[in-house]
Amino acid sequence: MSPSRRTWSEKVQHLRTRDAWLGEYDYADLCMPRWNPWGWGRNRKKNDDVTDADGKVKGEVPFYGLEDDLPILVAAICGFQHMLAMLAGVVSVVGTSFATITTASAIFNALYNDGTCPLNPDGTRAACPDAYGYLLGTSAVCSLLEMALSFVPPRVLKRIFPPTVTGVVVLLIGVSLIGESGFKNWGGGAGNCSSRPETGIFTVCPQVGAPNAFQWGDARYIGLGFLSFVTIILVEIFGSPAMRNASIVLGLLLPLIVAGPLGYISGSPIASAKSITFLWTTTFKLRVYGPAVLPLLAVYVSLMMEAIGDITATSDVSKLSVVGPEYDRRIAGGVLADGLNGCLAALGTVAPLSVFAQNVACISLTRVANRKAGYFCCAFLVLLGVIGKIAGCVLAIPAPILGGVTTYLFAAVAVSGIAVLSKVKFTRRTRFVLAASLGPGFGNLLLHDWFSYVFTYSGSNKALIGFLQSIEIIVQTPFLISGIVGIITNSLLPLDHEDRQIRDAEEAEWKRREEEYYANTHHGRQLQANRDVEGEGEGDSIGKTE
Repeated sequence: MSPSRRTWSEKVQHLRTRDAWLGEYDYADLCMPRWNPWGWGRNRKKNDDVTDADGKVKGEVPFYGLEDDLPILVAAICGFQHMLAMLAGVVSVVGTSFATITTASAIFNALYNDGTCPLNPDGTRAACPDAYGYLLGTSAVCSLLEMALSFVPPRVLKRIFPPTVTGVVVLLIGVSLIGESGFKNWGGGAGNCSSRPETGIFTVCPQVGAPNAFQWGDARYIGLGFLSFVTIILVEIFGSPAMRNASIVLGLLLPLIVAGPLGYISGSPIASAKSITFLWTTTFKLRVYGPAVLPLLAVYVSLMMEAIGDITATSDVSKLSVVGPEYDRRIAGGVLADGLNGCLAALGTVAPLSVFAQNVACISLTRVANRKAGYFCCAFLVLLGVIGKIAGCVLAIPAPILGGVTTYLFAAVAVSGIAVLSKVKFTRRTRFVLAASLGPGFGNLLLHDWFSYVFTYSGSNKALIGFLQSIEIIVQTPFLISGIVGIITNSLLPLDHEDRQIRDAEEAEWKRREEEYYANTHHGRQLQANRDVEGEGEGDSIGKTE
């Protein structure tokens, strides 16, 4: 019986059983490392070949669907796994959205350049909390775009943002972040010390007075980051499913165990952190920054396409339909929730959020696609958010360790973009769209300030200055300019004969899968029956009118 159909007395009685708490889940398989991942040895036999009398694979982990009766212990363990998968991104990326970092960096650069944010006497950047308030306020307003786009049918969105556009955007987000954040932190820090100044407090990283501070690029920093990077690789080779889900967290923990005794970690952030905290303990002045509106609108479009891809992948591994009205509703609800979360995040002093693709791998490895695991994950995240010492521990992580981990994460983002592009059928038209969009994107990566000297206006018209700054931010942010050029060229270029054949084949496949959904699923048959009833009702009313 489905859990939702039980009465309260039946639910209480069910909680007294072993199945309610433990079930038949293979916990050993979840936690057992792969000591021989390559299968060396004469007498080895693959687990996939070992079956019982009924033909079922021995030791196979049962699959728990969306509404199945999931044991409480399994739900708690899998929820903890999902939390670990998300926690690494939360602690290593400001705002947990890779698309936000490059745009936020460009916005902050503009605020320092126009004098909104102050500089120290030696020319280095001083603290500017108002700049973060500009980002949050503008982000909250721009999130309305994603909420509005949630009401557009997914098939229409796919025509406007095809894989040739979204793949390039995701690829350039990953590649640009490797250079702007990952490798800089790996060398010692992404702040002012990365330029290796000869005077001032940033002659060493992170600054003069920090424990075991060295110049940016010192071999000791490189080695510390290398340890975190290699740890992720070793966990993926030898780790159990549970360890592989938490490979990023383990990539942080093992180097910390080494860095602590060697004196690279300062305990002051942990000591100064409050034991219990909550939202709005630190607030910022929320304002809408005009030059940031257009770039952040493009960011939310990127987040929307990322959400659609991740929701589709999650539906696929969860054995749910990826076509038909049910899928359309799931996409619309997911995009609406993504935009609403972006608005609420800004009001909670956090930059725009992003759907996490790592959780798709958690579902695939644990074979648990159940809501109950999601509820436990939410509870764990809220608990960690309330414990202030967790934030102190995050602040104490040395930059090289974060750099080694985030370099892997950013490279994984770039690989996701390549995976999207690999599904594109290359024709003369798609090659042209890709070349036109990749050109300015890669050019920006190699020569970042090439557009800095185009506008020479020095008047007092603030509206015009803001508009010119927004254009500069868009043009000098690789994934934004590539995405815009890709959308324009894809919309203007006519379809060749080969492209029309591909489009017709895709539409025919979509229609076939939609008919299959109506014929083979319970919900689809219900919708079809309702359509038939409505059609008969319209026919009767027409007959009566005649």
